[in-house]
Amino acid sequence: MQDCVQPFLFEHLDIRGALASLDQSWLDLTLRRAYPPPVAALLGEMSAVTCLIAANLKQPGRMTFQLRGNGAVNLLVLDCDENLHLRGMARHEGPVAEKAGVAELLGDGQLLLTLDVPSMRQPWQSLVPLEGTSIAGVFQNYLDRSEQLPTRLILAANDQRAVGLLVQKLPDADARDPDGWNRIQHLLDTLQPAEHLALPPLELLRRLFPEEDLRVFPARPVSHHCPEDPDKIHAMLRSLGRAECEAVLKDKGEIHVRDDICDRDYRFDAEDLEAIFAAPGRMH
Repeated sequence: MQDCVQPFLFEHLDIRGALASLDQSWLDLTLRRAYPPPVAALLGEMSAVTCLIAANLKQPGRMTFQLRGNGAVNLLVLDCDENLHLRGMARHEGPVAEKAGVAELLGDGQLLLTLDVPSMRQPWQSLVPLEGTSIAGVFQNYLDRSEQLPTRLILAANDQRAVGLLVQKLPDADARDPDGWNRIQHLLDTLQPAEHLALPPLELLRRLFPEEDLRVFPARPVSHHCPEDPDKIHAMLRSLGRAECEAVLKDKGEIHVRDDICDRDYRFDAEDLEAIFAAPGRMH
């Protein structure tokens, strides 16, 4: 199955895992973006790990990761809900070296997780420094700290596909098999990016763990989801107030709102503005 998160469990080891495979969803997310290859690779890897983590949401909600740096890439944003509807973007400035590493691309920075669940009074946030020499390293450190379970994370991306593999050691793993976690780590060390990108999830599991007893759960579909949301833009303009909007309109000749994460522009003239303030929620 393409565009999915595939959960699995090592039956006798008390070790769990999941594979993320982003195919058409990755192409849709990057359509018309023209990111330099190193920037696209960062965004692809972050897309895969975001889906892997968001797949654990137990109730309706939205998980947003923002990775902010002071290098050539100053912002990566990925947003995913409980249905694995994914959207995201990268922002960079100036030329990007073809073989630039994560440290050069991002510099010093922070990783911000925002979890917005309707049952919460306000969104929950967690802010941690960037620790690691790769996107996998950054998120592996984050997961080790937040979930307090030994975690292994492998990510890869190219212009056609973004993939991720997450494996976690559960509390009773050593009691089930003292050598199990170590054995799985050695097998993971054999996985090459080209193989990871080329194989569908189930075939990759069979090749990577041929002698392990795996239980595979139903795959969950992933899709890029970034529909137009004019009502949200109208509400934002109303919150600014009519006087402020009319001042911008007079100065610029139009009101231009840029939605970076969905790569979409909204433009309003005097007639649009009149409709927005005269009949809130009715203009589309």
